[in-house]
Amino acid sequence: MRPLRTRAAFAGLLAGSLLLTACSDDSGNEPDAEGSSSPSSSAGTASASATPYLPVPDDVELTPPGSELEVGEEAVVAYEPKQDQVGVLSIRVDRLERTSFKESFSGWQLDKATRNSSPYFVRATVTNAGETNLGGRRLQPLYIVDGNNTLIEHSSFASRFDPCPSAPLPKKFGPGKKAEVCLVYLAPDKGDLTAVSFRPTQEFNPVTWTGELQKVKKAGGKGKGKNNQRG
Repeated sequence: MRPLRTRAAFAGLLAGSLLLTACSDDSGNEPDAEGSSSPSSSAGTASASATPYLPVPDDVELTPPGSELEVGEEAVVAYEPKQDQVGVLSIRVDRLERTSFKESFSGWQLDKATRNSSPYFVRATVTNAGETNLGGRRLQPLYIVDGNNTLIEHSSFASRFDPCPSAPLPKKFGPGKKAEVCLVYLAPDKGDLTAVSFRPTQEFNPVTWTGELQKVKKAGGKGKGKNNQRG
């Protein structure tokens, strides 16, 4: 098994100000190319520790690191969105979709490197299960894993993208708040989506979801930005 590598989404300015960015969290704990864990750890061998890997409220039971889940199953996970701050999320990956640039990016002017990738949409339901307000934060610890065992961040947009907004959490996302999200991932070199991986740090044994790829859900609009012009 190859070691996990982290590869950010392509950086570039596309028509309509579609901006594919690589963001890292404030804690600087993003997993890197030398990660030693892999997303193939078995849930059967994962065991809950007597002490949670991060301090969480007493009524929160975290999903054991290394758990392998199916699409539709829920995991309760914790991470540090910034130093000395712990966020707790209940994440249910609801649907994995493979799309195409022709189908979902009609009207966008894409560079060669972007067109050489494979676009995927990941739809999930996210609930704030902790005590920290996570409003406006990106779901940075949630990656996809490609056929080369590479972690890929989701892309962000500088303007509206109707098929799959890939936006941060709502501005008001305090304890108990729930949101349905859709994240865009671009797997370089026509890569595959083999799993969705929650992995906030290199040392963390990831929680993963696997399932069948579905046809992309149709949404209103053609996916154009506010100004369909070349950046």
